[in-house]
Amino acid sequence: MALTNNDIIKKLRVALSFKDTDIIEILKLVDYDISKTELSAFFRAEDHEKYVELQDQILRNFLNGLVIYKRGKMERKPKSDADKRAQEKNLPPKEFRKPLGVKPKKTELSKSKKPNVTQIGGIRFKVKGK
Repeated sequence: MALTNNDIIKKLRVALSFKDTDIIEILKLVDYDISKTELSAFFRAEDHEKYVELQDQILRNFLNGLVIYKRGKMERKPKSDADKRAQEKNLPPKEFRKPLGVKPKKTELSKSKKPNVTQIGGIRFKVKGK
């Protein structure tokens, strides 16, 4: 017999000694509004006529709200100092930037336009027309 979402929220409610108002407050932390009557339908016996099955979305919102309730809101921080500097300078993320020291590939066109240079001793001479 597997646990249903209703069983999970019931067990968490007992384990953490929450009242209906506490659960409603936790759900409000993640911008999910629910009334006391809607909430009480989740805690009824399965054979009761007003029993409602707890949907995954509500359980997920409750668990996300529980994290905020226990730990507080988490502020996003840059991953590293390089990313922090990039954010200050409005640069793209590190994975999209070109690595330093990488030279562009030379094309065949640029090779043909090299000047003719000859070196005698330590002196370089340009040679006209070969």
